[in-house]
Amino acid sequence: MKIIFDCRYTRIGRHDGISRYGSRLVEEISKLHPVTMLISDKRQLELLPDLPWEMASSPTGILEPFVALQVNKLKPDVVFTPMQTMGPFGRKYALVTTVHDLIYYKHPTPPRNLPAPVRLMWRVYHLTWAFQRALLNRADSHVTDSKTTRDQMVEHKLTRNPITVVTLGTDSPEKYEPRAAPTTRELVYMGSYMPYKNVGLIAQALNDLPGYSLHLMSRVDDATRAELTSIAPAGSLIFHDGASDEVYAETLSRATALVTASRDEGFGLPQVEAMVLGTPVLVSDTEIFREISGPAGGFFSPDKASELVREVKALEDPATWQARSTAARARSAEFTWQKGAASLYDALHRAVVAHQAKKKR
Repeated sequence: MKIIFDCRYTRIGRHDGISRYGSRLVEEISKLHPVTMLISDKRQLELLPDLPWEMASSPTGILEPFVALQVNKLKPDVVFTPMQTMGPFGRKYALVTTVHDLIYYKHPTPPRNLPAPVRLMWRVYHLTWAFQRALLNRADSHVTDSKTTRDQMVEHKLTRNPITVVTLGTDSPEKYEPRAAPTTRELVYMGSYMPYKNVGLIAQALNDLPGYSLHLMSRVDDATRAELTSIAPAGSLIFHDGASDEVYAETLSRATALVTASRDEGFGLPQVEAMVLGTPVLVSDTEIFREISGPAGGFFSPDKASELVREVKALEDPATWQARSTAARARSAEFTWQKGAASLYDALHRAVVAHQAKKKR
């Protein structure tokens, strides 16, 4: 079985979420079976493992609808892509695509940094399920990050194809020293500032949490920075504007908790990144966060800052904090890249068998 892994979403210089997802999965699946990476820029190799690779056009270029004509020349049995938009026209191989979430059907506002024509297309695409169904049904099977998203796909009848849950993972630190209690009154937020992320509620809660500070790890634009600063007490927000992995891990390792008030997610990787360090997680009470955090989570309504305040103050009791820290560390063991790669490999093998059977009909 010849596997080609679409690594064309790998960033140049520094990972984002999709980039890291692809690079870690391709690394782990290569330990189970030979794999060839597909890239669109040789600079992407700096963030990818040392594996065989081939070139193809950019996934955001005008040739993408017909990229299969390029990939056919490589004679793969199956191609996996970490998105759902890889051009399927004319392909001669099994295709497995990824649906990370369905957030933008409920929260259709596109990212502000996209060009105006792209934002318009974004909104139109998410007005109906029809575009998604047509695209997904041209593949052979799909993976998604969570049972929650899989169930939503089934509910809306988005595909006739099999759906496999391939959970995200994180890497356990080489040295882990349990903490008896947090050494600071610091909270951490990792994620974007899209409206559905609801970061303003966390900033609002700080008004009833004297002595606490909130570390905002991601890059932030001037308008969002000003908005959040106007909500929170003076000096309580610490903007890292794109923290390195080292700074992020170090800050999490001393924090009271990771906090997110998001109204929707497809997985919520920062939860796992916190839990593996024994840092409790305080998250909005949604189906996806219940699935990922399980018994380790502290839950609050995304509409009530007072409930977030309640959850933070509960962690001021050393026994409560330590119990939640222990539960977080145990829960994180459920999510590893090795486990995800094993599930993905099984899905790829099943897709090849199904594709070959289809061709014989």
